[in-house]
Amino acid sequence: MSHRRGPRQDMVPEIAAAVGFVSGLLRTRGCVSEQQLQVFSGALREALAEHYKHHWFPEKPSKGSGYRCIRINHKMDPIISKAASHIGLSLSQLYQLLPSELTLWVDPYEVSYRIGEDGSICVLYEATATKPGSSCGVLTCKNQLMLGRTSPSKNYIMTVSS
Repeated sequence: MSHRRGPRQDMVPEIAAAVGFVSGLLRTRGCVSEQQLQVFSGALREALAEHYKHHWFPEKPSKGSGYRCIRINHKMDPIISKAASHIGLSLSQLYQLLPSELTLWVDPYEVSYRIGEDGSICVLYEATATKPGSSCGVLTCKNQLMLGRTSPSKNYIMTVSS
């Protein structure tokens, strides 16, 4: 008999990667305090766990991908705006702090994003489906700049040197 904690436990690293990424975008603008970021991160983590609760399929990671996608396309994603309301950020402030076009895919074993409609896709978190415990983990901000995917394919890694 399995003593798993249910689907919420399964998605912890993926949600952590997504929350860290969005919080990092807010942090880079310097308009949000560390305490506000902590409150925002907690609210976003809870909102995503609740939103994904019945839409998380580790055996079929692409199933439900559209439902789990966080999207800003000149219209704010309601999950982000709800979490931001916990720290008093208005929609107009969010539009100033976040990219006007952002797609964040939160799937079992992989979290990736694209800024702009034609931007490159960057993988934030990746784990192997056969061994969920072994992963590349969440990349640091510096590593995100150094590594990027040129396409959703896992066969190409682009490195940038300064």
